[in-house]
Amino acid sequence: MTETTTGGTARTPEFRLASEVIATLRQDLVTDAFAYRPLPLAEGPGRFSRRLPKGIGRYAPWRRHAAVGALAFVAVLFTTEGQSSYLGDLGRFVMGLIAAAPVLMTLVRPVGAWWAAVAMTVVLAALGGDSLPWTPGAFFSYIAVLVLVTLRTGPRVAAWMWALTLALGTALSVVFTGEWGSNMPVMAVTSAFALVIASSIQIRRHAKAEVTAQQEVTAVERDKRTLLEERTTIARELHDVVAHHMSVVAIQAEAAPYRVKNPPPELEAAFATIRENAVAALTELRRVLGVVRSADYEAPEAPQPTLASLDGLLANVREAGLSVEKTVTGAVRELPQGVELSAYRIIQEALSNALRHAPGAAAGVEVSYVLGGLGIRVVNEAPTGDVRPSPGAGHGITGMRERVAMLEGEMTAGRTESGGYEVAVFIPVRGRSEPEPEPEPREGMA
Repeated sequence: MTETTTGGTARTPEFRLASEVIATLRQDLVTDAFAYRPLPLAEGPGRFSRRLPKGIGRYAPWRRHAAVGALAFVAVLFTTEGQSSYLGDLGRFVMGLIAAAPVLMTLVRPVGAWWAAVAMTVVLAALGGDSLPWTPGAFFSYIAVLVLVTLRTGPRVAAWMWALTLALGTALSVVFTGEWGSNMPVMAVTSAFALVIASSIQIRRHAKAEVTAQQEVTAVERDKRTLLEERTTIARELHDVVAHHMSVVAIQAEAAPYRVKNPPPELEAAFATIRENAVAALTELRRVLGVVRSADYEAPEAPQPTLASLDGLLANVREAGLSVEKTVTGAVRELPQGVELSAYRIIQEALSNALRHAPGAAAGVEVSYVLGGLGIRVVNEAPTGDVRPSPGAGHGITGMRERVAMLEGEMTAGRTESGGYEVAVFIPVRGRSEPEPEPEPREGMA
């Protein structure tokens, strides 16, 4: 089949294929060939740079640039030793600089460096040497440029460079020797092996970068999912607490008119409105809980735990192998149910982390009833014995922080100087006589 253009000219499949090939060649080696593309610094310490002294190790990110400079220096040595003697010492040194220039050029303009290597080959071949079309210095410099450009670009550019290298070698052989060049087969084989190795390294590096990027995205998504799961769990647990308060409000609003002899109609209407609003809020709360509840969620049959249930939790933890002591300071008093539940869950999660990450260690739980709220401190010693700590999923700290943030509290978590771990929490609790803080006005509202 043929394709007809706008002007009526028929294009054959071969013509379209050739056009695509030429367009690809132009894109890879012609378009923006001399664009400024500096070689980035190396990320992280290298395999050998870790063993360097600190004074030298700080220059480790420049190791790629140093390697390119070393190749350029070797190119100068090869050229000065292999060039014809009639040029003199100065002439050979200048030819060495010409051979080294494309190698150094790969640091800033990789594709343009290959074109400079082509020009370098022609210049050194014209000046003559023991072997043509590539003199020893030109041979080394050209191979080095092919490898460095492939590491900066990719396999497709490497294929184009190898094909054009064969064409260049053939043309120079015909021009300077009138026949197939003396080292043209050597260049074809050597460059092929070098490009295959460089392409493999570049493909592996690209694949590793993609895997790393995907792992970072996966970690971010996992953190988001963990955060949502923890918030959903908190919402489920607090449902009973809120539902209890709303039920009490509805019952008291219904019974209040009967406690007053001959209540006015306005009072009865006000209490009826309060009861209706409380029942409506309770219905909406249950509907919201149905949305956040997972398919396999089972509502707990027992009431939600409070700090009064802490002794039972510590007994279970001791049976699991963790030696834990409890200390209570201040005047013990009844706290809001949401605070009691969150405090219990925080202590439970902190002790679970101690069991998981510090097997065989001792732990301490301190509950402080202070004037402005509740303080919690859970600290464990460093793990003992040969038992390896379990890595865990990292959800515990996230859940604790969510509970503390919900109650507008403060939390710190980190390792102690002795190698253990400490979780410290303060949850503010307003007294009954303290007024509720007024909400801050939102932007755009009067």
